[in-house]
Amino acid sequence: MDKIYELAGNKIKVGLEPQLIRVYSNAQLWAYLDGKAEARFELLINTIKADYEQHFGKVLAISNASLIVEILVHVYCDYLGLSFNRIVRIKWIQALVKKLLKRAEVVDCGEKAVDNNRWVWDLLASCKSFFIRILPKKLNAKNIKQH
Repeated sequence: MDKIYELAGNKIKVGLEPQLIRVYSNAQLWAYLDGKAEARFELLINTIKADYEQHFGKVLAISNASLIVEILVHVYCDYLGLSFNRIVRIKWIQALVKKLLKRAEVVDCGEKAVDNNRWVWDLLASCKSFFIRILPKKLNAKNIKQH
């Protein structure tokens, strides 16, 4: 079930399924995170997890830090890919990057039972502050994310 959370004037699209949340790395998410990622991530994750618990009657078994890192890495890869395609004008390379971007735009965050990569995000969770620091402060200043 897709939900829209209106946070700080931005409409954040999230899908809720048993043992899984799906966050969409779109222009609204980027605008929401712009320059205030740390505090805003906490609000976003707490909002999603509270709604998940209310809807499914149980807590989503993923730590906040693990969720934040997974979403951050996807957003950052999305940012890098879009920036790369603005610079590199070789059509076949751009087409390849566009395929990779499709995967970065949808962040599937599942519990260990349904997400084979959960261990990676759990391992990187202790690096949350680093990932927040490297996220550009003016994430969409060049208007590279348009949808």
